[in-house]
Amino acid sequence: MNKYKKLVFSIVLDAVGCLSFLIPGIGEFSDIVWAPLSGYIMTRLYKGNAGKIAGVIAFTEEALPGLDVVPTFTLMWLYTHVFKKKEGIDIREV
Repeated sequence: MNKYKKLVFSIVLDAVGCLSFLIPGIGEFSDIVWAPLSGYIMTRLYKGNAGKIAGVIAFTEEALPGLDVVPTFTLMWLYTHVFKKKEGIDIREV
């Protein structure tokens, strides 16, 4: 997946996580379904140990009340594509 498509997808997933605030009373119940799903999606979207750690963080963030506003998917995209030091030069990028 193109990194910018992944960014848009990440923003959409973060918005889905915030939808629970729009439905009073039912919102926190929806997190019971969304928390494990978001953790799973995170591990599929970002591979390796970083994806596994981000999956646990996404699950925890969605499962705990009041933390739905944290844009976990977008922060992981920033970590992966902006802040993470490159571990080597890919010859295809030259």
